[in-house]
Amino acid sequence: MIQGFDHQPLTRLVFGPGTLDRLGEIAASLGCHRVLIVTDPGVSAAGHAERARRSLQTAGLDVAIFDQVIENPTTACVDRCVEAARHAQADLLVGLGGGSSLDTAKGCNFLLTNGGCMRDYWGVGKASRPMLPMIAIPTTAGTGSECQSFALITDEVTHRKMACGDPKAAARVAILDPRLTLSQPFRVAACAGMDTIAHAVESAVTRKRNPLSHLYAREAFALAANALPAITRAPENLEARGNMLLAAAWAGTAIEASMLGAAHAAANPLTARFNIPHGEAVGLMLPHVVRFNAEETSARQIYAELAWFARLTTVQDSAETAVAALINHLRELKRSLRMPARLEEIGIPPEAIPQLAQDASREWTGSFNPRPMNATQFEALYQSAW
Repeated sequence: MIQGFDHQPLTRLVFGPGTLDRLGEIAASLGCHRVLIVTDPGVSAAGHAERARRSLQTAGLDVAIFDQVIENPTTACVDRCVEAARHAQADLLVGLGGGSSLDTAKGCNFLLTNGGCMRDYWGVGKASRPMLPMIAIPTTAGTGSECQSFALITDEVTHRKMACGDPKAAARVAILDPRLTLSQPFRVAACAGMDTIAHAVESAVTRKRNPLSHLYAREAFALAANALPAITRAPENLEARGNMLLAAAWAGTAIEASMLGAAHAAANPLTARFNIPHGEAVGLMLPHVVRFNAEETSARQIYAELAWFARLTTVQDSAETAVAALINHLRELKRSLRMPARLEEIGIPPEAIPQLAQDASREWTGSFNPRPMNATQFEALYQSAW
């Protein structure tokens, strides 16, 4: 049965090499005067924050920089960002960096404009007041946060990841400049790229999938499946870098329409309990989830279409053959990106699996998986990945 949808694009996309230099012009067009750039120390050290500052100042705007974003941002990190925004009297936020910087900027926006704490916004549509305009500038091709209205923030006390979403939190503009991704260390690019792959594969098959999400997920996977290996062979390949940025944005758009599934539900506890980088965790679990979901007829067909569209196999091959090619491609990607293939390799003790499974069964994203999931099934997934 075809699922209906209500598509209301919230974010203007500006794509191309050198588009960061348009930041000042774009910010001024939003009628803002005082800007807080939200970024992390690595992006700041690479000089990107200073380039952004110059562009904004040339356009006549006052600029402050908060460059203390951490990986997997916590509620405490968001609180520090809010203090910086209040001190700057910001009327525009610029998230510059990976998904952590973009999510921190969104989290800051919730609290700055609506008050309270991040837990108050866990879920969807809980902001009652207007929010500040935001410009998202990703320097990694990974989360697709620039095309989503969700901020993923970790509770400082419980270590649970809270997905806080509201259409008002979406960026007004996303600037996709492939040159910014050239400065990524290999490991950052690898984890971000695997996250993009997982987003495309998962959003394609969820219970909320619809023709729009399918379109974006399929295109995202085809771009990323070919661009990511190209980047590992030639890191300076700007065309491949641009295709990865587009893939991340398209996958983010697909997530906005259809959400995610069991691979992300299984990955989040690995990050929360063992500090495994998100891209590595989700990449490790994804092949096992694909095999599990492929037992369901419609999911198997969609996985096959992803493989056919990305030319991992031909349309003359059966769906079963195409799914096998998809799983093999995911494994080969992990190998080429120097990522672990088993939980055992990253020091996860087998006795931790039951608790990980309990945690995963409580993750919101698992509820959208095409096959129903419970703790017993998650435990089997972890066992197969161990």
